Amino acid sequence: MKTTRYLLSLCLSLLFYLSFPTYAAEIDLAQAVNKAGKQRMLSQRIAKAYFFLGGHVRRDKAKQQLQSSIIEFKKNHAELKAEIKSQDVQKVLAFLDIAIDDYAKLVALPYDKNNAAMVLDLSETILEVSQDVVVKIEALSKLGKPKVVNISGRQRMLSQRIAKYYIAYQLGFKDQDSVNQLRQAVNEFESAMVVLKSEKINSPDITAKLISVTRLWRVIRPFFMDVEEGGLPVTVFATTDRIMDSMNTITGMYVNVAG
Repeated sequence: MKTTRYLLSLCLSLLFYLSFPTYAAEIDLAQAVNKAGKQRMLSQRIAKAYFFLGGHVRRDKAKQQLQSSIIEFKKNHAELKAEIKSQDVQKVLAFLDIAIDDYAKLVALPYDKNNAAMVLDLSETILEVSQDVVVKIEALSKLGKPKVVNISGRQRMLSQRIAKYYIAYQLGFKDQDSVNQLRQAVNEFESAMVVLKSEKINSPDITAKLISVTRLWRVIRPFFMDVEEGGLPVTVFATTDRIMDSMNTITGMYVNVAG
């Protein structure tokens, strides 16, 4: 009997240790998806801060966000290059080596309509490339668990993207494409919230935080849908940042349950 128990215990121990590397790898990938997802958000946050700074709205806060976001983007970029060995990912990151330097130099220029137009364009390019990095890292997962981290993390980006297009419109970028981009981002945010609320892995804490974000969203949404009317840019700045902070916390919670 003792021998049987010993063998059973040994088998369970071996099973745990053999499975642990896979679990750890999945957690690492979830963390990498989270970090790469932050790059998407930062690409939009940098441009948003540039526009708010140029529009003389929350100038001190916008300037601080602009500078800290560039620093964080570069830090995350260096870490991803060191952590992810996939050649497909490395090729995309190599493009960002150049793009982020160009971006940093561009947003350091004084605000005017021409510079702002280039900031808008480059923010779109860096977002597209950063999204590709997320997708490629997510594909490395054998279990597919980082998917919810990707969806949740993308909400951070959408909050900043919405604020970017809102303030850009107020500063004269009133073309229909900008309006369409804003409203598309609103629709994507709302669709993702429906998906996240239905996630089976949601803990009571995650559910409570998602409900809190939904309440904030209901307050601010009408401003985005009536962007042509303008007004209350300080409220938009503050509320979208609160939503971004909340989604950042939620994404971190999903990382912890991604295994």
